[in-house]
Amino acid sequence: MKSSPFDSERFFKSACLFEASLIIVAVVLGWLAGINPFAGFHASQSAILFGILGTVPLFLLFLLLQQLSTDSVVSIRRMLLETLAPGLVRCNWADLFILAAIAGVSEEVLFRGFLQPWFETSFGVQAGLIGSNLIFGLVHAITPLYTVLAALVGVYLGLALDYGGERNLWVPVIIHGLYDFLAFLVIMKSYKDMLSSKS
Repeated sequence: MKSSPFDSERFFKSACLFEASLIIVAVVLGWLAGINPFAGFHASQSAILFGILGTVPLFLLFLLLQQLSTDSVVSIRRMLLETLAPGLVRCNWADLFILAAIAGVSEEVLFRGFLQPWFETSFGVQAGLIGSNLIFGLVHAITPLYTVLAALVGVYLGLALDYGGERNLWVPVIIHGLYDFLAFLVIMKSYKDMLSSKS
């Protein structure tokens, strides 16, 4: 098996710092707009339950996409294996969990903690859901299909913000973080299988 040219420690630190920097962006934008991006955090057992259950359909969709062979889906898988997997493969489970947790918190604080409420205040509830997730899709614009899928996932997370009738940012944070962690594991396994088949 060929060794990865990636420095796993550097990859891990850089990824964590980049994701964590989104919290700073959310705080600065929130300060300018008069919105507290952390206002939606309310610790509760129901939020944990909704978060765990809400991860299931997203992860099942991810597994389904792993089985499809259409060109657009294959290009996404190839992109993930070529760009993300080499950095993930040398990380341990704890590193992957930490990275996924930081991504879940930081991206949700920015997009569901700040952007969605800002759009809602300025343009209405539906505009908040749609507008914030159009941006969410665009910042994930790696391929056209990936952009659309990311935007739809963002809408799902935006709806999850109000699961149970009470706005709670912990729900999309848990869904996002847990989904990323599980997806990292699948991508890492696929990459190892690919290397094994070539050796």
